[in-house]
Amino acid sequence: MPKSRTIYTCNQCGAESSQWFGKCPACDSWDSLVEQVSSAATVPGRPSLNSSAWMREGNKSAKNKGPAQPRAAVKLSQISDAAVVRWTSSYGELDRVLGGGIVPGSLVLIGGEPGIGKSTLLLQVANQLSYTHRVLYVSGEESGQQVKLRAARLGVGKGESRRVASNGKGSGEVVAPAGNGKAQRLGEELEPSQAQSDQNFYLLPETDLEEILREMEALKPNLAVIDSIQTIYFPSLTSAPGSVAQVRECTSALMQVAKRENITLFIVGHVTKDGAIAGPRVLEHLVDTVLYFEGDRFASHRLLRSMKNRFGATHEIGVFEMVAQGLDEVANPSELFLGNRDEFVSGTATIVACEGTRPIVVELQALVSPTSYGSPRRSTTGVESNRLLQILAVLEKRVGIPLSKLDAYVASAGGLGVEEPAADLGIAVAVVASFRDRRVDPRTVLIGEVGLGGQVRAVSQLELRLKEAAKLGFKRAIVPKGQSLPDMGLTIIPVSRVLDAIIAAIPAQLRSETEEPEEEMELEE
Repeated sequence: MPKSRTIYTCNQCGAESSQWFGKCPACDSWDSLVEQVSSAATVPGRPSLNSSAWMREGNKSAKNKGPAQPRAAVKLSQISDAAVVRWTSSYGELDRVLGGGIVPGSLVLIGGEPGIGKSTLLLQVANQLSYTHRVLYVSGEESGQQVKLRAARLGVGKGESRRVASNGKGSGEVVAPAGNGKAQRLGEELEPSQAQSDQNFYLLPETDLEEILREMEALKPNLAVIDSIQTIYFPSLTSAPGSVAQVRECTSALMQVAKRENITLFIVGHVTKDGAIAGPRVLEHLVDTVLYFEGDRFASHRLLRSMKNRFGATHEIGVFEMVAQGLDEVANPSELFLGNRDEFVSGTATIVACEGTRPIVVELQALVSPTSYGSPRRSTTGVESNRLLQILAVLEKRVGIPLSKLDAYVASAGGLGVEEPAADLGIAVAVVASFRDRRVDPRTVLIGEVGLGGQVRAVSQLELRLKEAAKLGFKRAIVPKGQSLPDMGLTIIPVSRVLDAIIAAIPAQLRSETEEPEEEMELEE
């Protein structure tokens, strides 16, 4: 029996140490070392390295003096230029986040809070792909009967395959797997018309890694879903399922089998209280794509964000809505994050944020009011707090608006996280409009980065942002000066200073603090 030893593994970077430290010696993160008991067992699918034999072979090669020759390495010119045909998941939002579709043989990690919709989305996608591909769904958290109940609620298996950009509501019924632990084809007891829809959908309720690997090698599915990696365990490791060692070794073994058999692998990962995927950081390095599910539990919409993608752009987002039949696509996300333009209120401004390559029109709301405490409060929702503090300082120093004794609150409509500097100009104008109790023209969008000197700096993808604004019916755009743009049906107002943008955005002339409050002026036509 292999001898066990105790090691301490960092759950942030995966570094190992023979003793415990308060701070990780590798990444300097505090209180991140976790005790693990490991053995010298070999992970399934991973060959052991005999160091003595390898050294003897190396010594023999060194004695043979001759021209250098590769053993297994090849040149780039020797690799075929076969085009990779991506699979469509039948969900346009997911295909966008993945970079245009599912790449065969890729590994995709999906993380998110409990109940956010990870299993729901993967079950719907697996059902759609089962019409054309063989699918294995490994459930480590639910029994076969539980999966059947959830699939019946989602309607998995009934009807025809959906099309991209349709309503996204699946349909059908799932048959529980047999009690022998083997994967059973779904639909064996259904009517012929229903059995046709899920004839390639297989379900395996199992947590033993060796059983899962044997099933994958025997079934050879085109797509395999592991739900979730924290429930899978390797029996030769003495640590508990979900530990750093178990997650690392199980993911590595699944990756080797998937690459060898050309199996597309979707892995569900739990998240910690800080929002990071639980387990070692090396887990995110092993996979090809890392997706995060975001959303407010009080809201119905969900954001699927790409944090890493070897086959597409990062920080792409897909927008879904949780309905009774599962996750539904949102065709136009800008309408979701754009407030009601029929109601004109002070302290609002509209920006165009870019998430990856997708422009989204977002309404920003600001509220400035006298403080009731010794120090004013600054609160943000969906906007980085440090950006707000910097913009408030610029407005007070460069524009002359006294904000140091006032509370300031800034929020984005719909709770969308806007972190890019292109939103600075919209934040600044919304704060000034709230301070002066004025209304910004609702047909105007503001795009630009605010510098510490009060200047408006250029931003990237400006033409793409303006096209989105023109498509939604906006008439004016206040943008940084010095960028040449084609005619898109918008009135372009280039500005070089924040003060110029404020004067152009707010139709009425700003009144001084010594003047009496005036009647609110109508917006200029």
